[in-house]
Amino acid sequence: MSDSGVGEEIGAQGARARALAVLRVRSRAAAVALLPAAAAVVLLVGGATGRLTGGSWDAARWAVTGVAVVVLLCAAAVAAVITRARPALSPTVEIAERSAPDLYRLVRDLADRLNVPAPSSIALTPDCDSWLEDRTHPAHARADAPRTAGAASAAPVLVIGSPFLWWMRVAELRAVLAPVVAGTGPAAHPDIAAARRFVRGLDAAVALAGRRDLGLIRRAALGLVGRIARLMLRACAEHAALMERGVASAASERAQGVDYGLRIVAQEQVGLAYAGWDRLLTRVALPAWRMGRWPSRLDVGVVSALTELSRRDRLAEGFTSRLGERPACDLLEEPGAVDEAASLLAARLFHGGPAVSGPDWSPVDWQQYPEEVVDRKWRTEAARLHRVLDDMGVRRSARPGDWTPGDPAGGAVPGPTLDRVMAHLAGQGEEAGDRLAAGISAEVAREEAETPPPASATSNTPPSDMPGSSTPLPTTTDATAPATLDTTGDALALRGTDPLPLFPLMPPRTGRELLADHVTAMVCCAAVDTAGAAPGLDWLDGPALLMDGKRRTDLAGGVLSLVEDGDGEPLRMWLASTGVRPEKPVRLV
Repeated sequence: MSDSGVGEEIGAQGARARALAVLRVRSRAAAVALLPAAAAVVLLVGGATGRLTGGSWDAARWAVTGVAVVVLLCAAAVAAVITRARPALSPTVEIAERSAPDLYRLVRDLADRLNVPAPSSIALTPDCDSWLEDRTHPAHARADAPRTAGAASAAPVLVIGSPFLWWMRVAELRAVLAPVVAGTGPAAHPDIAAARRFVRGLDAAVALAGRRDLGLIRRAALGLVGRIARLMLRACAEHAALMERGVASAASERAQGVDYGLRIVAQEQVGLAYAGWDRLLTRVALPAWRMGRWPSRLDVGVVSALTELSRRDRLAEGFTSRLGERPACDLLEEPGAVDEAASLLAARLFHGGPAVSGPDWSPVDWQQYPEEVVDRKWRTEAARLHRVLDDMGVRRSARPGDWTPGDPAGGAVPGPTLDRVMAHLAGQGEEAGDRLAAGISAEVAREEAETPPPASATSNTPPSDMPGSSTPLPTTTDATAPATLDTTGDALALRGTDPLPLFPLMPPRTGRELLADHVTAMVCCAAVDTAGAAPGLDWLDGPALLMDGKRRTDLAGGVLSLVEDGDGEPLRMWLASTGVRPEKPVRLV
């Protein structure tokens, strides 16, 4: 046997041993539940045979029998909840075989080369990760019935990170998926499968007991069940973790013979994809989400972001030459529809947006992003800044000709100018900045509080680790019948309901950060309106100010000097050098 075969066998044996340890926890729990019943049987038989008679024995017989009945009823209730509780599922975009026959063919060929069962289906997640997910629970089977035509399969579902399909080449994707697909072999072992079902049932029972929408009686009953399930979960947690580690080790060893050399190169692309994806979400997608718009081609955007990163970073030189090879997204019949579905799911997971488009939640293409997101963002923040200044009683700067009509009394109201902001911050220094930052923070909080929440909120708990995944995407325990996308019939389906942001991208911004953002927005509005500048998009840094067709990156220093130190001279020098007129009114939303 080769070294890889020996390693695989050792990993598989360790996983099976740990699976048996997990199942022993279940057996011990059952034994504890049956112990009072066994004692009651002994006492009842002793009384029936005339050996254990008398007043004390009769009292003990009734007491132990009562305890046994109560314990058995509690055990039955706990077992029923654990068995019927719906295990967590990762929110994903389901990919039917007819919408990606080449991708299914690649995965099945890979499974044949590895001599393991093929995954039952394929789904995509808007994250840079891939894993196997067990969906054999009866509730999951009912949800899948419309798509699978009643053909239930014990094989797990292969979940693939959607950025991989757009950035990786076909051969690289196959190399990355090899150790993940290899995990279907250990997943088919009866002991490992039973141990996983038990752990996932405990996990689901704990999550069910922690739901906040339960009535008083159900909350009390499920509270006891949750404590018992949590106790058993703690007892088998270490064994379950070591079992999954053994499964992953065995799967990795089995995949050694499939594209091993290419996998080293492909892992470099995984790291690069993660870096670009993170920058795209936090710098580009998040500003749009906050404006009520969701970029509908995030996966296309990650290619542009990574190409830009490759151009800027010397360590990434040569990666762009890969773009001449066949991308993995060519394995999809309609990559645009898949990208749109994954982009909407990303907005739901990372920001908490609704599951469908609406007047306040609409898609935006990259071509319209500068005008419909960047420019609108700047003017919205500039309007909020002046609104807070109005509430604080700060006078508007009035110079000849620098006003806009609109006073109901027939007079003249000076227009919103950058001069007003700079004079306020520079005139009073740190105290003025603190009060203005507090006012902006309160205004932002008020607007967010007035925003209606998603249609429904779901509790969430992560699934047990599956081979090939170090950090599975957070999941939702509410996996109702999926909503079908109109783009391709039921070839694509979005699983789950409307979760709150399960994985928020960034912590809340401080008052000073908000103030700096709003002052920057005001400067950009003035530059657009008075100096011929234009809003733009940088794939790695998000909204950008373009002057003479080039991005200006030297604005931040002057803004920070004004906001942090009350020194407006650096910003005034920048304005003079670029031809921006701070005394001129700007157009707000």
